[in-house]
Amino acid sequence: MKQHWFIAGLLCFASGLSLLMSPGCANIVPPQGGPLDTLPPVLLHVTPGDSSTRFTSKKIDFYFDEYIDVQDPQAQLLVSPYPTVSPIVDARLRDLSVRLKDSLLPNTTYTIDFGNSIRDFTEGNIAKGIRYIFSTGNYFDSLEIKGQVILAQTGKTDSTLIVMLHTDPEDSAVYKKKPVYIARLDKEGRFGFQHLPAQTFYLYALKDQSGMPRYNDKKQLFAFAQASVNTIRQKDSITLYAFVADQTADNTLSLATPESATKTTDTDKRLKYQTSIQNNQQDILLPFQFQFENRIQQLNSSGIRLYRDSTYTPVDSFQLKLDTTGRQLTLTTNWEKGQSYHLVLTKGAAADTLGKQWIKTDTISFTTKRSTDYGKIKIRLRNLDMSQQPVLQFVQGERVVKAVRLTGPLYEEGLFYPGEYQLRILLDKNENGSWDTGSFYGDRKQPEQVIPLEKRISIKANWLNEYELETGSR
Repeated sequence: MKQHWFIAGLLCFASGLSLLMSPGCANIVPPQGGPLDTLPPVLLHVTPGDSSTRFTSKKIDFYFDEYIDVQDPQAQLLVSPYPTVSPIVDARLRDLSVRLKDSLLPNTTYTIDFGNSIRDFTEGNIAKGIRYIFSTGNYFDSLEIKGQVILAQTGKTDSTLIVMLHTDPEDSAVYKKKPVYIARLDKEGRFGFQHLPAQTFYLYALKDQSGMPRYNDKKQLFAFAQASVNTIRQKDSITLYAFVADQTADNTLSLATPESATKTTDTDKRLKYQTSIQNNQQDILLPFQFQFENRIQQLNSSGIRLYRDSTYTPVDSFQLKLDTTGRQLTLTTNWEKGQSYHLVLTKGAAADTLGKQWIKTDTISFTTKRSTDYGKIKIRLRNLDMSQQPVLQFVQGERVVKAVRLTGPLYEEGLFYPGEYQLRILLDKNENGSWDTGSFYGDRKQPEQVIPLEKRISIKANWLNEYELETGSR
């Protein structure tokens, strides 16, 4: 049993001694040194006992070997089947009680999972795996459903998602009704429903953002099983692929600000913009980009001219394209390596919806990178399934910086930007070269899958970088 210095004061009171008069209790100080408490609270016994049948009680009492603290019980406590009215959790010293406020279903197996809510009072050591089971009938249901939830776009997992079982076959049930059962994910994205009856269920997973386990926002992470799940027939593990249906979030890249765009104020009539130039250099593998603060309403492409080297030799073979938002302008050309360029922006060539424009002719000068600024790569992919239309993605942070359609297990590139990359294989069903999200209502379309490769690669400049990687499969 763990002893705590402040509890000693309580014991002095309990024995009827005066703190002011007793030399043994008057000056209580914490002990100096000693081993760190790393043990979680231990459950000693429960009333009614665990695994009770013909259960009718409305109150369950749990007794621990030390003083406990219960954190966020409304979010951590899971009762299955999921109650209409949440139970009340009350903790005092070493005791914890759960008061069931909902009517219990007949001949039903219930489980109460405390998650990570129970900790010791001083060190916060978590008592994990505390579950209580009872049945209102004469036996316990013993069927189960197990599986894993994977984030479709990245191939990673998110343990904050919850998994739900509904009995209503209508799609609308997932936002109109509470689920019958809820399960958490572990750090590997795995879940398991136990003590289920012989029944058909409809399986979903989502990010519970509002405290209500319902799918009511297309910006919510969500996953669904394509078909119903029957507990008698279902033996294999089920994989769900979570996606965000509404991908309209602003994913615009953060671009460096050129000197010509820095000296502006809110009262200026100058057109504000940023460019993709970094350290006064242009990546020869990428286009030049403008990012405007507001939508461009007027653009005279003839007022944007590109010149090469110190002689200002005109570059005629370039293209300009304004994206659908009207805020990003892309200039594409075949850049020469290690060359100086001058981009001339003529007065009045562009204006935005607020009437701001280039009020004078301006020039942006920069140089392009050299061949030695890049690395060569050769990647051999083992067990690559070409029937899945694989696309090799190079990822930095959470951003796909390059995507290449594979034509075989060997990928080679003579010029590749140096850096650290995580690799993924996109299974590109519609062969458009990019990941496509899913949709639930209406067409019930699953998202495209992405398989992350375990090993990260490092591309060094002016070097042949060779890798042989296992693609794996799902």
